[in-house]
Amino acid sequence: MREITLSQAVNEALAEEMRRDPTVFIIGEDVAEAGTPFKVLSGLVEEFGTHRVVDTPIAEPGFTGIAVGAAMTGTRPVVDLMFGDFLFLIMDQLCNQAAKTHYMSGGKLNVPLVLRTNLGATRRSAAQHSQSLHALVAHIPGLKVALPSSAYEAKGLMKTAIRDNNPVVIFEDKLMYQEKAPVPEGEFLIPFGVANVLREGHDITLIGTSSMVQVCAKAADILAKDGISAEVIDPRTIVPLDEAALVKSAKKTSRVIVVDEGHQSFGVTSEIASRINEKAFYHLDAPALRMGAMDVPVPFSPALEDITVPTPEGVAEAARKLVRGEMIHAA
Repeated sequence: MREITLSQAVNEALAEEMRRDPTVFIIGEDVAEAGTPFKVLSGLVEEFGTHRVVDTPIAEPGFTGIAVGAAMTGTRPVVDLMFGDFLFLIMDQLCNQAAKTHYMSGGKLNVPLVLRTNLGATRRSAAQHSQSLHALVAHIPGLKVALPSSAYEAKGLMKTAIRDNNPVVIFEDKLMYQEKAPVPEGEFLIPFGVANVLREGHDITLIGTSSMVQVCAKAADILAKDGISAEVIDPRTIVPLDEAALVKSAKKTSRVIVVDEGHQSFGVTSEIASRINEKAFYHLDAPALRMGAMDVPVPFSPALEDITVPTPEGVAEAARKLVRGEMIHAA
């Protein structure tokens, strides 16, 4: 099977869906000739033209509102939000309009909109361009939230999102755009709400989201050298969440660490750990442990930034302590 980058996978998914469905279009800042600052959309405007790959002014609330209205009237817009940090600018359009229209219209209207944006620190982009804000939108009923962890997931989840009749927010990790993974050339979709078990194990379960899946996989390699067998799971989507798969693994291994790059307090780690503690309580040898980003604005200093997010070594050390029966908690 060929290997392509996550950037190429997203580009392919969009091109395939735009060829398949003439109602799909892309709108956002620098999406046409520039192909976005990360060059993910390069080449699409040459094939589909500026009427379907639409450059906008620097007005995130405006073009997101345009897309919501367009979705309500029969198209399938893909809104490109340059940085996930800009979510704060469009919360009304996304959370009050897109998420609620179907319910407030008694099911008469749908908003089949995809918002693709990014997350992740350690890119030296400072506090206003390095946040991981997926927990904010996961809190809003009516929105689906996907977190691809590789090029394969990025393509399959994007195609599923575009065909979904609900608003979907997809977060891609900025540091993963040039990472390669095997991706089939033929048509494939990845259903929402179906977790992927990357590695089976019996001593501890490591649940990671987005780039933290790779952190968990590397931690599992470290643990294997110590004779500790770690199961690694990628939920793929946090809304809907494959709770059954996560609970099943927790019951199997009796120990769990949930790893996410969002801030630890009131975040994705809290929600997943809480569900496991509720549903697998009598099977656990210790409470499910949370490991998220420090509750501080992401520093610009490389030395400081690198210690704000979970690392493979940190996850492995926490796993060793859980397996040894030491009572620990995330800092």
